[in-house]
Amino acid sequence: MAWQDRLKGDSLAWLLEVDSKNPGVRYFALRHLLDRPADDPEVLAARAALMASGPVPVILNAQQPEGYWDKPGGGYGKYRATAWQIIFLGDLGADPADERVRRGCDYLLDHTAASTGGFAASQGEPHPGYVLHCLTGNLLTSLIALGWLDDPRTQRALEWEAKAITGEDPSLYHKCASSGPDFACEINGKLPCGWGATKAMKALAAVPPAERDPLVQRAVERGAAFLLRYDLAKAEYPTTDPISPSWFKLGFPLSYWSDLLETLTVLLDLGYAGDPRLEGAYGWLLNEQDEQGRWALLHTVNSRMWTNIERQGKPSKWITLRALRAIKAMETGKSGL
Repeated sequence: MAWQDRLKGDSLAWLLEVDSKNPGVRYFALRHLLDRPADDPEVLAARAALMASGPVPVILNAQQPEGYWDKPGGGYGKYRATAWQIIFLGDLGADPADERVRRGCDYLLDHTAASTGGFAASQGEPHPGYVLHCLTGNLLTSLIALGWLDDPRTQRALEWEAKAITGEDPSLYHKCASSGPDFACEINGKLPCGWGATKAMKALAAVPPAERDPLVQRAVERGAAFLLRYDLAKAEYPTTDPISPSWFKLGFPLSYWSDLLETLTVLLDLGYAGDPRLEGAYGWLLNEQDEQGRWALLHTVNSRMWTNIERQGKPSKWITLRALRAIKAMETGKSGL
């Protein structure tokens, strides 16, 4: 059975449409759903289109000449400061070769890296240690997508992430909000944080398998075991509060929070398509589509970004793209293709 048979309608054709408002969807659909190579003429045209219209040029036009957004410095302020723009540019498929993108990444790495390793939400006294799995994972994922994996500053943050997961070097996290192995977090009452775990593991999944050293591989195995320890369809990860409804309200772009689909996708990217523990989450995802095989945008940071992306409560190309990537990975992985 082809993976498209799981859809109630031909939403793939919808995603492949030329769309000046969200041109990045066509780019990612060509790359990840049709498996077109990076140098395919249609892929190159789609990436050029996303740099010319839609949200990416709006974000880049707001950049200051020095490379930052909003205010100079570390740039965590939600959701117009530097850190978030790098996260969003990675999510939206910005071209790593663009000089403005490169300038922004370089500025971010110079001003957000923490002395302990990882990335800090706040720098300097009195809060030198606000290093979090969610922020570090988000930034690593986008920096890797934007071509900065081999930069020593990125590598140092990746090492912090892996060691903070495995607990191999407590000196790297004992002053951080990420306060222990297995994603323990001060903000979550020192309990392991499911959101942070997903973001951290998303970053490790972004590292090509051939480039994962033994430390990163150990972190992958330990982190995946944590995520699979709980039923994804219930998202019963440890928390001091009731389970957040955000787990079940699919969004784009995602912030420090995660959702069921992102967590499922991370595990699929790490090769767990045949694991029966994913079946409940997969069934939930399939049931969320409408009669046209589309998924709605239910969680958004619209009105707080430099630009709005789609309309809340309406069928979403970005959410549907996320869903179709997961369905393809699940079906082809289970069949061994």
